[in-house]
Amino acid sequence: MAAGGAAEASAAEELREAAGSEDEREEGGGDEEEESEESSGDGEDEEKENEAEIQRLEEQLSINAFDYNCHLDLIKLLRQEGELVKLRRARQKMSELFPLTEEIWLDWLKDEIRMASENSEREKVYDLFERAVKDYICPEIWLEYAQYSIGGIGQEGGIEKVRSIFERALTAVGLHVTKGAAIWEAYREFENAILETVQPAAGNVPSPEQQQTICAQLEKIHVLFRRQLGIPLLDMGAAYAEYEEWSEEAIPEAVSKSYRKALQQMEKCKPYEEALLVAETPKLAEYQAYIDFETKAGDPARIQLIYERAVAENCLVPDLWARYTQYLDRQLKVKDLVLSVHERAVRNCPWTVKLWNQYLLAMERHQVEHPQISENFEKALNAGFIQATDYVEIWQAYLDYLRRRVDFTQDSSKELEELRSAFTHAVEYLKQEVEERFSESGDPSCSIMQTWARIEARLCHNMQKARELWDHIMTKGNAKFANMWLEYYNLERAHGDTQHCRKALHRAVQCTSDYPEHVCEVLLTLERIEGTLEDWDAAVQKTENRLARVNEQRVKAAEKEAALAKQEEERTEQRKQSRAEKRAAKKAKKPKAGDKRKADDDDDDEWGQEEEVEQPSKRHKGSGGGDAGTEEEVEDMETEMGLFGRNVRPKAEPKPKEESAAPGAKWKEAPKVLHDREKENVTVFVSNLSYSMAEPEAKLESLFGSCGEVAEVRPIYSNRGTFRGYCYVEFKDEKSALQALGMDRRDFEGRPMFVSPCVDKNKNPDFKMFKYSTALEKHKLFISGLPFSCTKEELEEVCKAHGTVKDIRLVTNRAGKPKGLAYVEFENETQASQAVLKMDGLTIQDHIIKVAISNPPARKFPEKPEAAGRTSQSMVPRQIYGARGKGRTQLALVPRALQRQNHPAAKAENGMAQSPLATPALPAEEPKKMSNADFARLLLNK
Repeated sequence: MAAGGAAEASAAEELREAAGSEDEREEGGGDEEEESEESSGDGEDEEKENEAEIQRLEEQLSINAFDYNCHLDLIKLLRQEGELVKLRRARQKMSELFPLTEEIWLDWLKDEIRMASENSEREKVYDLFERAVKDYICPEIWLEYAQYSIGGIGQEGGIEKVRSIFERALTAVGLHVTKGAAIWEAYREFENAILETVQPAAGNVPSPEQQQTICAQLEKIHVLFRRQLGIPLLDMGAAYAEYEEWSEEAIPEAVSKSYRKALQQMEKCKPYEEALLVAETPKLAEYQAYIDFETKAGDPARIQLIYERAVAENCLVPDLWARYTQYLDRQLKVKDLVLSVHERAVRNCPWTVKLWNQYLLAMERHQVEHPQISENFEKALNAGFIQATDYVEIWQAYLDYLRRRVDFTQDSSKELEELRSAFTHAVEYLKQEVEERFSESGDPSCSIMQTWARIEARLCHNMQKARELWDHIMTKGNAKFANMWLEYYNLERAHGDTQHCRKALHRAVQCTSDYPEHVCEVLLTLERIEGTLEDWDAAVQKTENRLARVNEQRVKAAEKEAALAKQEEERTEQRKQSRAEKRAAKKAKKPKAGDKRKADDDDDDEWGQEEEVEQPSKRHKGSGGGDAGTEEEVEDMETEMGLFGRNVRPKAEPKPKEESAAPGAKWKEAPKVLHDREKENVTVFVSNLSYSMAEPEAKLESLFGSCGEVAEVRPIYSNRGTFRGYCYVEFKDEKSALQALGMDRRDFEGRPMFVSPCVDKNKNPDFKMFKYSTALEKHKLFISGLPFSCTKEELEEVCKAHGTVKDIRLVTNRAGKPKGLAYVEFENETQASQAVLKMDGLTIQDHIIKVAISNPPARKFPEKPEAAGRTSQSMVPRQIYGARGKGRTQLALVPRALQRQNHPAAKAENGMAQSPLATPALPAEEPKKMSNADFARLLLNK
């Protein structure tokens, strides 16, 4: 015990020295005693701070044990302080929840090796190595394992144990193209060391027994060389040269042939290895290309190794794990290997329900014991899925497994009772746990209860239980949907009787609100085939009464919608009239002397009708137009100007001083410059310029002079004489104008300058010049919540840690001031997705930012006159689908017969039936005249 305590104390001291601060080791001048006292005081303060931080982290983990970063911080601090007992406990807890990375395992193993002094402690280290090699396939861990085992070579069976570990390492990572050679070399060095021990002393002749032992040992080394030379590894030539030098005989032709074949294979793998070497994390595309290459070759061991290398670097990518496990399920089908990878997949990505479903199927496929499957299903329920529907999916998978265990030829069995109990538990769990957590039902259509009812009806022949279940389904808000009633009706038709079918349809006619006509049609069809005259009369009366009430409700709803639409139209007219009155009052108001420009009657004649132009509507925060909505402003500006027709300040002669006393007098009296279409080919439109730019004519003439001779620069000014940020640049020839378009996006006085062709919007209304994409851009991020003081360089410093940043755009307003928004373009979508996960919620200068993939909404353009008439179809709001509304799957359950419309004329343009509530509000259309041939076709179709 004393030796063990001394070993732990020594190891703790080593840890503290290894984790010590560099500041404590700096040399300095002055009095040594004073420095010692100061360093002692600083060390005590730092130690107290670390103890407080350790306590805080432990408390935080007691609240949320799945905080990965908190585990890492705690382990780092404990290692720095040398708290070996707490450090071991912290690592143990983390390894129970998460697979540990290669770096964490190596640190842990090295710390435990320092403390292991007795044989019993060495066995614990061996157990730790066994856990480490199961998390990820890492050559460094296997090499450390083999080297550590050499230290126990003096124990009984030590040599064979070392060889066993080396052989397992070769099986696991011996095919690793870049790192596998290290394992082979270490194995050969070990065997060479054994050879040295069996050699006789110098000058002695070996006995026959010794000679036999030497020959056997030499043969082991020969075999290792030959095995290695048959595998494509990096720097194979060095191993071949070493074999030639070591071997006393010529290398056999079979070995040379195998070596040349492996060398050819290495040349094929080289481009993929080089691509991985230069690529940046996460390298998903490069790994996938490598996997596809190895899959074509068809060597399962090599395919598995590439997958292992990929998941080691991308352990949090569920799709990669899903492809890996699917390959093992379909190709290798080795129980221990398949189940091990499935277990690692769900430990790395526990929030992915697909991986849990595949794991359950794999365990059932390999005939794992039922208690173990149930235990893993309970782990799945506690994994913390991110959607309510995920819980429905995992329950469905488990219930399917339990159903396959039941022998339904028996009236009652333990498995059947367990299945029914599981169905009951599933319904209660979804009602209590899931709805409480997500504030919504994960199973609005009661799919689990529907499955239960079908099993009871079809397999257990218990229609009474099935009817009870359907009654529960209908009481959960599904009674208004026709497809739910028809599912129940079909179940009764298949396994029940006519009386219960009729009863179900009568209830459906009374309750259905989405497709009452279809339910009525099914009821009448049933009575037409199987009912009596009394049944037919009752069905006709019930359906007529129901449809009459439905039509009355639709008319009322349509009238209400029309009244609301009329009220909204009146309010819109009132707002327009109010704005017009305000503008008229503003114009009639006498301007103050020296404050505003003089308003004279000749203004409109000289400059055209000048009215207040509303600011272009700002784009959605996720739009591609990042720079203060400049794309829309440019288009609105061009349309507003009629291209050249307003407020263009020409190069006018100087006015007398008395005329320029009032602001704006100088430019106001200049004649209006009309648009000359003949000059469009030699003119460009320049926008997104600084509003505070002084003398834009001279600056822009100098800027664009490099493209060719500038004939004229026409900046645009407001009524107050301020520059509006855009202008027209006219050149002498068309070649210069085309060259000027290449200056688009050039930074000019701190803003990206937009240069576009000069097109008259009045004559070409469909011409669009989008500067930024308005489609989903998976490689680009939209960041909001940035501090206004954040610069492009500061943001780039934050982003480049997660990938290669190609471009950053800070969004500004018209005055060039930042709006706290930015667009960051990465090299590929994989880097962008990783950056979203790591940057969303990050704090920058006390501002919590939000990060999302750039997905701008479609821009709304004014409708064309011919399209406006087609849009006024239904005044009923569209049905909202999704988790909080009617599920999409419910639409798919409507039988094909129900999709036929009774009123073909009421179909919308896209082929979907209009909302029945909107039908009475539509204007009556003149019926289309039909020919005899049309009537004949209708009759034939009937």
